[in-house]
Amino acid sequence: MAVFTADGGFGVELIEREHSGWRSLCDGTGGDFYGDIMTAGGVMILAHGFALTRADVVASLADAPPWERYEIDNARVIPIAEDVASVVYTGRGFRSGEPPFVALMSSTYVREDGRWRLAIYQQTPVPATASE
Repeated sequence: MAVFTADGGFGVELIEREHSGWRSLCDGTGGDFYGDIMTAGGVMILAHGFALTRADVVASLADAPPWERYEIDNARVIPIAEDVASVVYTGRGFRSGEPPFVALMSSTYVREDGRWRLAIYQQTPVPATASE
């Protein structure tokens, strides 16, 4: 299967969606962002062992402290079908007084009515020694 990086095609758009999501988590608008971008049956599988529905994500982000900054490294887009693709990358989130959160992240998007929507997001934590 072909692997695309952010050098053209829909890969650029999907990687930008990941940046938009992280920016929303930094500025406190994550609930609105993910409530809008997730599919009706979308799910987030988080590093702490929870699988959250779209409604759960929106509710949990209402009380979540914002990230101060983030990094996305080694992003690539993997097309699965004409209207389905995954973005895979190493993400890092930073909050003052806390160790960085580092995980391998995967977001699977489906194109619905001409718009890319987030169907599945998964985090796999990277141990501190592996991320340093």
